[in-house]
Amino acid sequence: MAVYPIPESIAQLAAEIAAINQQAVREYTPLVEAILRTRSRDTRQIEQTLDGLLSFCGFAPALELYRRLCRRYWDIDPAATAFYVDAYRTTWDTDEERQ
Repeated sequence: MAVYPIPESIAQLAAEIAAINQQAVREYTPLVEAILRTRSRDTRQIEQTLDGLLSFCGFAPALELYRRLCRRYWDIDPAATAFYVDAYRTTWDTDEERQ
């Protein structure tokens, strides 16, 4: 079986995706920390933050922020939080994990 090297463009793409994920965590961490620290009940701010984070939940540090914020939101609006948990599962879980 022949082994083919990864084309440089794919390696560059992977590096760019990793950099974007890291940047997202750097930018979302202070937002999440502020919501948690102040015990904010601003549903609009929480939902906007969750909406933005969802795209990065394939990266473990972003997923941790998402989970922490969902735990906070559960106390405010369990139904909306369930929506965000389902959105995560629909977006990121494999078929086997959903069963």
